[in-house]
Formats: sequence, C-alpha cells, structure tokens
Amino acid sequence: MKQIATIEKLLDGGKAQISVARQSACAHDCRDCAGCGTTAAPVRAVADNPVGAAVGQKVVVESSSKKLLCIMLVVYMLPIALFFLGYFCSAGMVSEGLRYGFGALAFCIGVLCSVLYDRSTRKRGSLSFTVVRIL
Repeated sequence: MKQIATIEKLLDGGKAQISVARQSACAHDCRDCAGCGTTAAPVRAVADNPVGAAVGQKVVVESSSKKLLCIMLVVYMLPIALFFLGYFCSAGMVSEGLRYGFGALAFCIGVLCSVLYDRSTRKRGSLSFTVVRIL
C-alpha cells in the first residue's frame, strides 16, 4: 500500500518520523455534508528512510498490504464475528433479549481484544513503512 507522507523529523538509524493524512470515505467535502464531526488529523509513524529525504519533504511511503489487511481483519471483523457467535450459541438456552445481551457482551470482548491487538502491533512495530521516493 502506497501513501503520500511528510517527513516531520529525522531519527537515528536511517529512520524518519512521518505524518500521513488520515484517509476517509467522505473525501472531506464538509460544506456539502451534514457534518460527521471528524477531522483530518494526521497519523504519525516511523519509516525507514533509504532515499535520504529531508525534514518537510513530501514522500511516497510503502507498507506491506498483506500485514495491513491482516490487522484490519482482526480489528474490524473480530467484534462482529464474536457478536454473532454469542448470539447464536445462546439459542434455546435463554430468552431473545438475553441472546442479544450475550451477543453485545461478546462484541465488547471483541472490541477489547481488537484494541489490545492494535496496541501490541504498534508497540512491536509489526507494520513497517519505507520511504520509496521523494515527490
């Protein structure tokens, strides 16, 4: 996956702190929208800088699409899958309202697991970026 980023700071070991504009599906055409309240806050990350980009330069960064898709699958699909698992596994044992309660509880457990997985991934640096060229 390739994205455009800005070099914010040079770090030791041939690395750089980058700032990537957060992407969304709305294209941020806010004047024609009812307003979702989101802002286009940048995402900061550390990238390998083999091309020697300097502070303030716009660059193209690349990350492993396979790793990113795996992370997205866990973070987004786990809570939904656990909701359905909690709902369907409680069939016949409790009332319909309690089935939704079991589903909601399983969903919350999935969200908690996703947050912990995301934090672990960030701490380990499993998703790495590389500066491939200067714009």
